[in-house]
Amino acid sequence: MSITPTETTPTPIPSYPPTLTKRLRDILQLRFSDVYASLPAAAMASISPANPLKRLARVLGYAGLRLLGNVFRPIQNPENLHDKVWLYVVSANNYDALSFLKEARPDAVLLAGQAKNIGRYNGAVNRLSLRRKLLYYWQFPLVFIGLLRSEGRRAWRYFDFIFYAIGYYEVYRRALRHYRPRAVVFSNDHNDDTRSLLLACRAEGVPTAYIQHASVSTSFPPLGFDLSLLEGQDALDKYRQCGPVQGRVELVGMPKADAFLGQKNIKPSVARVGLACNVHDPLPALTETLAYLIKELPDLSFTLRPHPSDPRDFGPLGRALPTLQWSDSKRENVFAFLQQHDALIAADTSTHLEATLLNLASIYYRFSAHAAVNDYYGYVAHGLIDAAQSLTELKSLLLQYQADKPTDLFRRAAYYNATIGTQYEGYSQVLALRYISEWLA
Repeated sequence: MSITPTETTPTPIPSYPPTLTKRLRDILQLRFSDVYASLPAAAMASISPANPLKRLARVLGYAGLRLLGNVFRPIQNPENLHDKVWLYVVSANNYDALSFLKEARPDAVLLAGQAKNIGRYNGAVNRLSLRRKLLYYWQFPLVFIGLLRSEGRRAWRYFDFIFYAIGYYEVYRRALRHYRPRAVVFSNDHNDDTRSLLLACRAEGVPTAYIQHASVSTSFPPLGFDLSLLEGQDALDKYRQCGPVQGRVELVGMPKADAFLGQKNIKPSVARVGLACNVHDPLPALTETLAYLIKELPDLSFTLRPHPSDPRDFGPLGRALPTLQWSDSKRENVFAFLQQHDALIAADTSTHLEATLLNLASIYYRFSAHAAVNDYYGYVAHGLIDAAQSLTELKSLLLQYQADKPTDLFRRAAYYNATIGTQYEGYSQVLALRYISEWLA
């Protein structure tokens, strides 16, 4: 399950950017992208407030709670980090994508930044100290001025992100010199702390690998790991649009889905419908959609699953729709959620792919007609899922699947998961472990 030899020929991976401003620009690449600038105002407000005074308040809160808090919070890791294979995670999804390596390799350790929220796995990961991050904030004025020159108004709009990113690189270089890990394996390639560690690894000569944890976007940074294990041709094609593909690349499918691919939903009709949402989906539009579906399709049950990072209050929605069921994404694995349903409705989320792999009927529906992004992952364009442009179309599709749900929907996912329909289907972990072991040896 590898790509052709001409594609696996590694291209040289550049060293870390030589200047402070260029380094921070690399770390914050996604933040300065056009797609990020086009996010709906309501969605952006929960990440970075439009009001500069509110942004400043968040920065001050970060400085007080996180930076100073780290100073007075010593770290006592349960595992030895010296000369180990580090599995670096920044979310629960990352943990799910890399935990099989921890189970298979006694030299592997899961770890995250000191105060990083890993959801239900917060107590299951080791921590890298960020107490010295405070020492590098003298850089902020220099970086801010440099990014104002290169990025213009976007640097002012995202000065909070610039502030948060300061110091990660230097602290992580110090940690790498202290612990000397054999290698670092990532499952995220665009967060500020992740990219800081990647650049630090390049500077310190520590080998790096990447295991894709969700569908990727053409707005991501160029692929720049020594070894990248991608799920399928879709990811490789998109990374080629991001820039030169560096290092060795192999297509291995989706390791985190192995245990579930043998439990596909073969029910001939839809009765239980899940809806996945995130901060990009306006609450009024979600409420309108759910109210319409519950009224028009009384024979179907509906479950709403907000993204684990969604901070909004869903209490009013729950009180308005008492028959609506709920999935707690902070406690329930996405595959466990999908196994309880026959169909999925969502806008832009990689849960569509996971649903299709389990043979759910997955439907793309933008809850807001004013959404700036349309088919972000290209699922509709490549025929992975159906799309509804209106509530009446959505109802029609659900009625169609209520009458007849095909048993081979999962085959649509072959472009996204290289193992579908092959002898390796359900054995992506075996493939990934093989490539990781060969690479480390």
